[in-house]
Amino acid sequence: MPQQYKVDMVAEIESRLQENNGMFVVNYKGLTVKQAQELRHQLRETGAEMKVYKNNLVRIALQNQEQPAIDDILVGPVAYVFYENEPVEAAKCLKTFAAKSKGVLEIKGGISEGKAVNAEEVNAIAELPTKDQLLGQIAGLISGFARDIAVCVNGVSSGLARSIQQVSEQKAA
Repeated sequence: MPQQYKVDMVAEIESRLQENNGMFVVNYKGLTVKQAQELRHQLRETGAEMKVYKNNLVRIALQNQEQPAIDDILVGPVAYVFYENEPVEAAKCLKTFAAKSKGVLEIKGGISEGKAVNAEEVNAIAELPTKDQLLGQIAGLISGFARDIAVCVNGVSSGLARSIQQVSEQKAA
């Protein structure tokens, strides 16, 4: 019979999996306490949270929630970064921190939108623009297109006005 604290821990992990859009797995071996606190703070600013759980309990929670198996990356001292909304900001934060910590933090992979992702895919996610950046780009494209249409429409009317003016000047002469 499993101990009650383990059952409670599996339930907590399951609720985190349900509440969040996904999670990344990172190897934190070698991080100092100060670095870990800094990373947790930076992740909180992006809407993500880093937790440490026993790997076997995470395996059980993943099976219970019918999530993809990521047993190959659940080895050694790993932490789990749960993100609420979009994975881009959390992945960027992890990638930046891993580069800044000179390889102490290692991104191993995770689960994004119900699919298992490896470290290369997490790094590719980090290269994507955020949702706000994409919306800004779309707004810029739309306003540029609208401006171009206005210039064209204005050009037709001003061209017509110039033609009428030239014809009237010719008739006056």
